[in-house]
Amino acid sequence: MAGWNLGLIIGIVVVLVVVALVVPIIVLAYKIGRQAPRINASLQEARVNTEPLAALETTMDHASTIVAGLRRGRERLGG
Repeated sequence: MAGWNLGLIIGIVVVLVVVALVVPIIVLAYKIGRQAPRINASLQEARVNTEPLAALETTMDHASTIVAGLRRGRERLGG
């Protein structure tokens, strides 16, 4: 009978240890899940706000073309 009691106590201890390890993980996952919509909204806003940067290369190319044209014009006018 002592073996059964010892096995029961060990089993209960193992279950308690597993619960003690899993509960904080579940609580943290729940908190992250609650914050996820706000995080996603902020990321979407950042994406919208930074989309114009994709056109920066085109703007730089156009500006270089304009500056080169102005330089040629100045050289032709003797300046």
